[in-house]
Amino acid sequence: MMAAAKVGLGMTLTISPLTPLLGAEVSGLNVLDLSDAGFDSLYEALVDHSVIFLRDQPTLTEAEHYDLASRFGEVHVHPFAREAKPDPANQHPGVLRIRTTDESKVAAGNRWHSDVSCDARPPQASILQLHQVPQVGGDTLFSSMYAAYDALSVQMKHYLDGMTARHSGEESYRKLFRADIALGSQWPEADHPIVRRHPDSGRPALYVDREFTESINGLPKEEGKALLEFLFGHSERANFQCRFRWSTNAIAIWDNRCVLHHAMWDYWPQERRGHRVSVVGEVPLMWRLDSDRVPEGREGTTVKLTR
Repeated sequence: MMAAAKVGLGMTLTISPLTPLLGAEVSGLNVLDLSDAGFDSLYEALVDHSVIFLRDQPTLTEAEHYDLASRFGEVHVHPFAREAKPDPANQHPGVLRIRTTDESKVAAGNRWHSDVSCDARPPQASILQLHQVPQVGGDTLFSSMYAAYDALSVQMKHYLDGMTARHSGEESYRKLFRADIALGSQWPEADHPIVRRHPDSGRPALYVDREFTESINGLPKEEGKALLEFLFGHSERANFQCRFRWSTNAIAIWDNRCVLHHAMWDYWPQERRGHRVSVVGEVPLMWRLDSDRVPEGREGTTVKLTR
């Protein structure tokens, strides 16, 4: 069912859901001419649908893309771009340039993941615009981690209650992409709750992903590995997903706190090119079955978004 909202003089934002669980196309706005009311409606659509898509947008410069992301909060700098001595000539280190060609050995995002979940404060939102898309293929899939958690049995929810997992960038950044660059011998690592509470919706979401979640704390290695394999497969089920077919200059904005995504690399030797900017999130807050309130000692850990 489509929904419409007035977001400014002569402008009506239309929201068309892709599935009952997640995803919506948003039309009726230009991201370069976005009023405060328009942005608030856009953000509300993101919270409601977890991932939103905007077609027929202007080609954003790096500065414009950076400014758009800054309306959501502090821009996240990807581990690949972190340097001990930042380059003063690089005015927008948070802009990640994405390009896959016929010479690429690997493609970014070609496994289910939540962006840089190995950071202590992982990105809350990511904003991707593709300037060049293949004629066929190159879709991006998204999976609802709200739905993944809701579909677990009562017994499994109790088993996972209070558990944390180790997220590490080693396999992805050092082994798969062979990226020592600014990381040197270090890579981001952090412990996060397996079930996290979304700070805006208040809902529980499963928070593990195949790209970065390495092990489960407090379990023997083999038990943890078996449980993670179950959770990975469960969260990637087709009935939790929506799929977006890209068009030139379309923009996707997704909430890393409650969705996974997978960029299909089925278009070789064609090229896919664009920019992505992510926004720093809060320290993930654990969801507990026995309480709807913020646990003692965790007040104030949520980032207040600039909207």
